[in-house]
Amino acid sequence: MEKLTDFERSVLEIIKLIPRGKVTTYKLIAEALNRPRASRAVGNALNKNPLIHKVPCHRVIKSNGEVGGFALGIEKKMKYLNQEGVVIKNGKVVEFDKKIYRI
Repeated sequence: MEKLTDFERSVLEIIKLIPRGKVTTYKLIAEALNRPRASRAVGNALNKNPLIHKVPCHRVIKSNGEVGGFALGIEKKMKYLNQEGVVIKNGKVVEFDKKIYRI
């Protein structure tokens, strides 16, 4: 298993806070870590998530409501979100403003 940096571990700890049925954004996570320009680094950290079935990185989406990437594929990400009550239409979260979890 690849060794994680302190930043990557911090990202994964924040992800654990997102409740089922809610989503947050790469940008909001970066801001919560006092690294407002690190949205892409957040995505990279999620891609390295060694506990993908325990740390719900599928709940992290783009700031415009688009689903974004996922290590197991976008279809799986949408499936997981759907199972949690997050509706996706045309690649975007429906009622994004009601589903967003602000850290």
